[in-house]
Amino acid sequence: QVQLVESGGGLVQAGDSLRLSCAASGRTVIGLAMGWFRQGPGKEREFVAVISGGGSTYYADSVKGRFTISRDNAKATVYLQMNSLKPEDTAKYYCAAATRGTWPRRQAEYDYWGQGTQVTVSS
Repeated sequence: QVQLVESGGGLVQAGDSLRLSCAASGRTVIGLAMGWFRQGPGKEREFVAVISGGGSTYYADSVKGRFTISRDNAKATVYLQMNSLKPEDTAKYYCAAATRGTWPRRQAEYDYWGQGTQVTVSS
């Protein structure tokens, strides 16, 4: 079992930056793909970014060039650096871990989920 706890969300203005963290505990997440998803008001949960066990990354087109996913295996933590935030980035952001796959992008490919952290971007 893997427990995931997100932090770092908050209320910011358009153009600001935030860094989300996802701390993992339980079984090791070294070698597992780790992803970020988000769910905005009235919307379905959508893929944001994923980092493979080897450190390669993949992003949704909507955040490419603005968001950066990274991981620190020594700290068992995954980060999502979000720059140039827009009101449409407002959502609850979820961290997830997948035991199979290199760059899983569908929710069904993930085995463990955190409870989420809210990000609100005002215009």
